[in-house]
Amino acid sequence: MLKANKVSGGLLVYAETKPNSGSGVTETSQEKKKVVVLGSGWAGTSFLKNLDSSLYDVQVVSAHNYFAFTPLLPSVTCGTVEPRSIVEPVRSIVKKKKGDIQFLEAEVYKIDSENQKVHCQSNHDVTVEGKEQFSVDYDYLVIAVGAQVNTFNIPGVREHCHFLKELEDARKIRRGIIDCFERASIPNLGEDEREKILHFVVVGGGPTGVEFSAALHDFVCEDLAKLYPSVQNLVKITLVEAGDHILNMFDSRISSFAEQKFQRDGVDVKKRYQVTNVSDKCITMKGKAPGEILSVPYGMIVWSTGIGTRPVIMDFMKQIGQTNRRVLATDEWLRVEKCDNVYALGDCATINQRKIMEDISDIFRITDKDNSGTLTVQEIKNVIDDIRIRYPQLEIYLKKEKLEDVMDMLRGFIESGQGESKELDIEQFKTAFANVDSQMKNLPATAQVAAQQGAYLARCFNRMHKCEEEPEGPLRIRGTGRHRFPPFQYKHLGQFAPLGGEQAAAQLPGDWVSIGRSSQWLWYSVYAR
Repeated sequence: MLKANKVSGGLLVYAETKPNSGSGVTETSQEKKKVVVLGSGWAGTSFLKNLDSSLYDVQVVSAHNYFAFTPLLPSVTCGTVEPRSIVEPVRSIVKKKKGDIQFLEAEVYKIDSENQKVHCQSNHDVTVEGKEQFSVDYDYLVIAVGAQVNTFNIPGVREHCHFLKELEDARKIRRGIIDCFERASIPNLGEDEREKILHFVVVGGGPTGVEFSAALHDFVCEDLAKLYPSVQNLVKITLVEAGDHILNMFDSRISSFAEQKFQRDGVDVKKRYQVTNVSDKCITMKGKAPGEILSVPYGMIVWSTGIGTRPVIMDFMKQIGQTNRRVLATDEWLRVEKCDNVYALGDCATINQRKIMEDISDIFRITDKDNSGTLTVQEIKNVIDDIRIRYPQLEIYLKKEKLEDVMDMLRGFIESGQGESKELDIEQFKTAFANVDSQMKNLPATAQVAAQQGAYLARCFNRMHKCEEEPEGPLRIRGTGRHRFPPFQYKHLGQFAPLGGEQAAAQLPGDWVSIGRSSQWLWYSVYAR
């Protein structure tokens, strides 16, 4: 079709145009696969930032229009860090990307993998009837909705406790702390009532609970004591932990130091106590001793005991036959099992790592190129790199046993092998790998894991077309050819636990532990990058 346009000077310019179907989508964009990303947390944002968005038609759906730097939420509760300094608007991230990325602030309430649709509800009342509902189609779906707080169905927790999962949670806690001090300052209150109002209970001795307890102690001693001098001596902070130690995922030296520091600071650490009920006045706990029940009045409770599954994920797991699971199961490429075009990462999913002993016979068959029934050293060397990539637990096992490589692990079996060439039979091969799967562990639900998964999946998407023709992954153990990509491998960079008073604990790779002020400055430098 020729279209005439009149420009300055009276010149008519003719341009060839293509008919528009009325869909508002150009022919170029129709050729692109549509990628829908659910969530704007660590996993979703990392994926979005690393994705070459010029290759896809991208839509992001999230209940929040920002990314929050969650490790600093405890600092927000006590005013050490301003809320605006730990958030990055999603639209600012999108603006820096190539291509036309659409962002929708909405809650996902159903995933329909059979019809490749996501059903959403707007967060805002946009019609007279209320919140608008709509659906989004996809070719590829990236689920990164995170998790919700786990209350363990304990009565009263959801009604009476504060959580520390979102930015708004931190704001509410800060307002609640100030409210407690204001209420305790009202004249004519008895001392018992003031003590109850100023009793802050933190449930959960993990990194978040410990960091919040430490931040609250500093906030009270350094700031609130000056503003409310008449009630400062009535403040009590109690940290409740069901296990034998707080920070039990850290080195025992760090756990011991944290407990001793809290004891010096006057923070009451109650170990081996399980909360059984929370009312509007008291929190009830069961001790380890038979029949030991403790009911304690409180002014505020902050609940930080782990994560639970969001309803939309539970519904999706039922659809695809993943019932009786805590989170979505994916393969080593972060693809949801039984869903070829759906990926899940971050706190809402876990990798179902394949055991090496499940495939040991197939590994032997692939390695035995001459079908002799035994393996030569050269045959093993030809495939050993593929095996190390395909089964990450092998690398962990080698490090634990202080072995340089797989040949070190096999050396004893090779020396006792058959014939002059010292070949291994299948039973020797099985025995050599028998303990490797003992090193399999689920990855922790941390920002570090989620961010690495997002970056990894984005790299896979960026190279998807090329890797269809030139696969970069390891040999397929059950099948022919190679996998398109190497599987995801998590690289642990260490973990920090701020303990208040300008002190922190750090545990870095290589069993390197640091405790004290130097670790606090290291923590600052990591988060200030």
